[in-house]
Amino acid sequence: MKAIFEPLSFKRGPSMKNRFMLAPLTNSQSHEDGVLSEEEFHWLTMRAKGGFGLTMTCAAHTQEVGKGFPGQLGVFAETHIDGLKRLAKAIKEEQSIAICQLYHGGMRAPKEVTGLTPLCPSDNAETGARALSVREVEEVVEDFISAAIRAERAGFDGIELHGAHGYLLCQFFSQETNRREDAYGGSLFNRSRILFDMIDGIRQSCGPNFIIGVRLSAERFGMKLDESVALAKRLCEEGNIDFLDMSLWDVFKEPNEKEKQGRSLLSYFNEIDRGEVRLGVAGKIRTPDDAERILAEGIDWIMLGRAAILHHNFPLLMEQDTNFLPVENPVSREHLKKEGLSEKFIDYMSTWKGFVAE
Repeated sequence: MKAIFEPLSFKRGPSMKNRFMLAPLTNSQSHEDGVLSEEEFHWLTMRAKGGFGLTMTCAAHTQEVGKGFPGQLGVFAETHIDGLKRLAKAIKEEQSIAICQLYHGGMRAPKEVTGLTPLCPSDNAETGARALSVREVEEVVEDFISAAIRAERAGFDGIELHGAHGYLLCQFFSQETNRREDAYGGSLFNRSRILFDMIDGIRQSCGPNFIIGVRLSAERFGMKLDESVALAKRLCEEGNIDFLDMSLWDVFKEPNEKEKQGRSLLSYFNEIDRGEVRLGVAGKIRTPDDAERILAEGIDWIMLGRAAILHHNFPLLMEQDTNFLPVENPVSREHLKKEGLSEKFIDYMSTWKGFVAE
């Protein structure tokens, strides 16, 4: 168990005091204009106080048209700065690294949420999204860079680029949703150009110790495993990011693609020569035993989502008691209130089958 409580250094920025990261979790708690709410502040700082070595915000949208959910945190305007400053300061006061996740919903930013026509690499009849022009793609890149600058000004140690779960960046990576024939379509190199343009721009615009992480999906959402691995390899080889966050949904599963089965999905990423890039994973890590098993695979850190919702102080509980067992779902609304979730967040968690007791 000792390894999980050892510090972890990055190529840039501060070191983590342990190997626990808080997953970026949608919760619909902020104000509709993207300004940080008291409920969101309480939820996140409670996790920092609970022992997480790195505390990450929920997906914060970088354009007004990129808002994917009601009550989503924003990082696209100067009006967001004061709340973000307060949040970053409070997280860092607990010796937890403060990371802001940057996001754009693309075709999954519904018109009923934004009031605007959703955007996509190519026209999408199912969602009513229209294709971005080349200039608009460049504006998306510029706005992600501006959001990173804003996060740095607010005092965050770094940002994570959300390239997973079928949102805009992932839509560019996927051949299913990206049918462009220009510099942003065709080959995987071109389809991922938007991501590398963002990374280059953030590196040039932010300080030398600013942390950059990237979240990727290994499969689903139009992603093929070979292409996800190739993308991860390139990110590690170029070394312009500090950590890679693989969202696997289940860290113990085998790949969905039959020809890739016979070994774990995680193993395809764990065998990559990562250089100085740190690798972490998320997906059904719910108990101390799960955490230890995954770290023993050679992963640098673990990311907790549901487990962190159920216990704001999961790292401290595990450190104090090696036999600690988390509560099992479904849990009461009262339990979740005590763990720092607002009524809005609890209502959202009620949409997850079997999570909240009726």
